[in-house]
Amino acid sequence: QVQLVESGGGPVQAGGSLKPSCVVSGYIFSSCEMGWYRQASGKERRLVSLIRSDGTTSYEDSVQGRFTISQDNATNTLYLQMNSLKTEDTAVYYCAADKPRVGGYCVKWDYWGQGTQVTVSS
Repeated sequence: QVQLVESGGGPVQAGGSLKPSCVVSGYIFSSCEMGWYRQASGKERRLVSLIRSDGTTSYEDSVQGRFTISQDNATNTLYLQMNSLKTEDTAVYYCAADKPRVGGYCVKWDYWGQGTQVTVSS
């Protein structure tokens, strides 16, 4: 059974940094894409960043240059280093992963964690 467990959110002042982590069990890293979504109150859940099976990464425009996604295959942990935080970064952050299937294709974003709250104050 695949489980994703986030931690590392919390309150922070604008301009500060946080590094949420997501421990993944029952899943082979680098088999498909993994990523971080966020959902602000009253808004849709949006993709913030992803890391592909080849290690390349992508970011939403609003976090480009401030956030860095990374993974540690030895500990099965996905990270999101968040620097220069802004009040508009306040949201629940979710890690997510594709579901690998036979034949080499991936079911998009089939696994989700429970989320970790990030609150940025001015």
